[in-house]
Order: sequence, then C-alpha cells, then structure tokens
Amino acid sequence: MKKFLLAPLAAAFIAASAFAADKEVTLTGAGQCAKCSLKQTDACQNAVVVKEAGKDTTYLMAQNDVAKKFHGTVCKGVKQITVTGSVSEKDGKKVITASKVAEVKS
Repeated sequence: MKKFLLAPLAAAFIAASAFAADKEVTLTGAGQCAKCSLKQTDACQNAVVVKEAGKDTTYLMAQNDVAKKFHGTVCKGVKQITVTGSVSEKDGKKVITASKVAEVKS
C-alpha cells in the first residue's frame, strides 16, 4: 500500500523539478533574422543578440507560434526587442522558447 501511494508522489516531485528547471528569463537586445541578417541558419528564424559579460551572445528563438507571428518585424531589419521565455542549449547554440516577444518602443 505504501508503494502505491509513494509512486504518484515521486512522479509529482520529478515533474515539479522539471518545471523549475524551465524558469523563464527576459532578454533585451537586437532582434533580427538568423538567416537574412546574421547568416547563421539556412532558413529564416528569429534571433536576439544580447550583451553578456561584455560580449555579444546570440539566442535563436525556437519556432513556436509566438516567434512565427513576430518574424515579419525582424526579418527585414534589426529592431530592439524584449523576449521572455525559457532558455536551453541545442547543438551548442543557445535557444529561447518565447512565451512573449515585444518591440522596445523608444
């Protein structure tokens, strides 16, 4: 009986730990197309270049609905943007899965 009750509790703890690892961050920097502007990808994809420790760091934006809707804003030119989402690394590149993207109004 104890094993029956502990299994769901352990699963819930593991799931909660996974969600904690996906903490959202907010990045502000130069939004642009990774293909057209940065020449880093074979297909159009949003990217944001931010200053970290005095160096430019590029975050590619994962191709989700939020990023796709915003792409027209940055494909033909560089815009200051703010991106909120969870950061991961894929193939040695930093990737942000955006939950929110907005152009910075000056």
